Amino acid sequence: MGNSQNRGEAPGPQQQERRGEDEPGRNMSYWEMAKVGYQELVNAIIRPPRASYEAEHLGPPCFEWHERFFERTDLELINPRGHRLACSHWRPVGDDGAPRPCLIYLHGNSSARVEAISQLALCFSIGATLFAFDFSGSGKSEGEWVSLGYWERDDLATVIAHLRASGRVASIALWGRSMGAVCALMHSSRDPSIAAMVCDSAFADLTQLAEELVDRARSNGLTVPGFVVSIVLRMVKNSVQKSAGFKLEDVAAINQVETSFVPTLFVAAEQDDFIASHHSSMLHEKYAGDKNLVLVEGDHNSPRPRFLFDSAAIFLQTYMKVPPSWAIAGADAFNNGVPPWIRTDSHGLNLADLGFEASDLDHHLGMTLDREARVQAALAGVFGFADNNTSSPDD
Repeated sequence: MGNSQNRGEAPGPQQQERRGEDEPGRNMSYWEMAKVGYQELVNAIIRPPRASYEAEHLGPPCFEWHERFFERTDLELINPRGHRLACSHWRPVGDDGAPRPCLIYLHGNSSARVEAISQLALCFSIGATLFAFDFSGSGKSEGEWVSLGYWERDDLATVIAHLRASGRVASIALWGRSMGAVCALMHSSRDPSIAAMVCDSAFADLTQLAEELVDRARSNGLTVPGFVVSIVLRMVKNSVQKSAGFKLEDVAAINQVETSFVPTLFVAAEQDDFIASHHSSMLHEKYAGDKNLVLVEGDHNSPRPRFLFDSAAIFLQTYMKVPPSWAIAGADAFNNGVPPWIRTDSHGLNLADLGFEASDLDHHLGMTLDREARVQAALAGVFGFADNNTSSPDD
């Protein structure tokens, strides 16, 4: 009865210290735990795993589709920071030389230009060409860091300048996913000549996204005090700025959409638990230009449904001003994300179709469930509760 804990009273400082010595993983202060783990979280933001792929995963350099021939030209461009960008341009073989509308595909974090293949049939069916590239710090392009849309804007500007100087491109549209969608939105405010954009799974504000990840960790058992979370987030921001040269708060498309007037189709997946659909709703609400919001079933990386490709084809053909005579009759039936050289009735692109081994699919492209788990594990590790609530995806 003499023990204060038995009377429902809080233990004193000495008792707390003794308890901390007896509990594994709690003998460090919150501050010490944060210092141990935060660099892993920083790397999860600005140095995620690079997408791994080979040239053959981009498909054949020349192929036939609907009795027409198409070719892929691979090239390299240099961005303003001196990094080589690995690029590909798909277009018809032996056309009349007239400038054609071009769709530039902007991939997501931890991904690469291979992702663009799911838009090839759509582009060809409406009479446009497709250009894709690896952002600096991603895929086969040079660069050590990614910036989730900030420096990637300059990569995009480099590509657009090349296409316009080539004399072979008419109107230019953008299709971005996740990080690529944020890049498109942030670039559009400084380049109103873009004809149209499709922005799939954009986040409104990187700081907000980070705070939402913390909130999700709280729902999974995080009990660290709020002031410690604030300290860690400040440490992460400082480290990101020092290493990659940008501020997290500057990656906020929500602050720029009120001055963007490029016609935009926003897309969000209703079951996306990484970048929740309310981000697209917020962006759509504040966007100044012509806009539409389409909600689809699935999560962050689910194959998009057929109706989205149909809607996007009509949207792009209208705003890119593609002559109807350039469309391929009957090809619209294949606008479902399947590469044009693959003969299949599949309803979406499977990476196995591109030559990836089934056992490696989760380690090649995009913010897959495996990589979402890695981000959550890094977040958990910062606060020292990984052993109890989060396991490594490699376990």
